[in-house]
Amino acid sequence: MTLVFTYALFALIAIIANIGVQAAVMRIYEGSFAIELSVLSGTAAGLLVKYTLDKHYIFRFPTRDAMHNSKTFLLYTATGIITTLIFWGFEFGFQEIFQTNSMRYLGGIMGLSIGYVIKYQLDKRHVFR
Repeated sequence: MTLVFTYALFALIAIIANIGVQAAVMRIYEGSFAIELSVLSGTAAGLLVKYTLDKHYIFRFPTRDAMHNSKTFLLYTATGIITTLIFWGFEFGFQEIFQTNSMRYLGGIMGLSIGYVIKYQLDKRHVFR
C-alpha cells in the first residue's frame, strides 16, 4: 500500500471512531449539552486512534519510554489544535445551519478530512522527526 492510501485509510478509521462515539453519546445522553459532550468524546476517541495509527504505521516512530511517548502525544495533540478548530467549525456550523445530527456528522466528516490533510504536514515537520 502506498503512504497516501494508508494515511487515507487510517483517517477514515479515525473518522468512523469519532462519529461512532458521537452517535453513541447522543443515544446515551439527551441532556442540555448532548451535542457538545458527543463532539468532545468523539474528538478524544479519534485523537487516540489516529495517534496510535500514525505513530506506528505512518511515521514508524519509536518512543524510548513512557515519558517520551507522553511528550510525543502532547506535541501531537498541540499540532492538532488548528485542525480540531477546522473540524469543529464545520461540525458546529452544519449543526447551526441544518439542525440535524446527520448533517452535523457530514460537517464533521468534511472538517476532519480537511484537517487530516493539514495534520499530516504538521506532524511530519514538528512531531515525528
